[in-house]
Amino acid sequence: MEMTIREGGTRDVPLVLGLLDRAVEWLVAQGRTRQWGTEPWSTDPKAVALVERYVARGTPYIAELDGVPAATLTLTDGPAPFLAPAGEPERYIHLLAGDHRFAGHGAGAALLAHAAEVTRRAGVGLLRVDCYAGDDRKLVAFYERNGFRPTETYTHGDDGWPGQVLAMRVRP
Repeated sequence: MEMTIREGGTRDVPLVLGLLDRAVEWLVAQGRTRQWGTEPWSTDPKAVALVERYVARGTPYIAELDGVPAATLTLTDGPAPFLAPAGEPERYIHLLAGDHRFAGHGAGAALLAHAAEVTRRAGVGLLRVDCYAGDDRKLVAFYERNGFRPTETYTHGDDGWPGQVLAMRVRP
């Protein structure tokens, strides 16, 4: 399959929500409901507003395999409001999600490499991301395999959602 990565925009909010919905569906089928819950993001007004905010203030990227959207991430200048900024210029990855019909084709890894290159070209030396760190920490391991290193853990919300911040140094 041929992979391309394109820059998106606010017109892609429905596409991003669709990829998040498919990711939730897959997680639920795996019994992994704590990461993103059990309901589609597109049916939750707060989740829709969150996606709209990130896409509006950042840049979404879409990985397509043979022209079909397979994965997405949005790159911004900083973390979610509940996390501290790095104290130096940074780029921050949000909303990384993939359609598991395309698992094993490297779309997520390609998007992470693309985000690192975009960060480098912008003259910024730090790329960060945060993710769900519960259960077996498979998501943390995915980021580590792609060149990130864990920096700090956190809990979020009333239910103590376990999170991990990871960072990658890039050479501007």
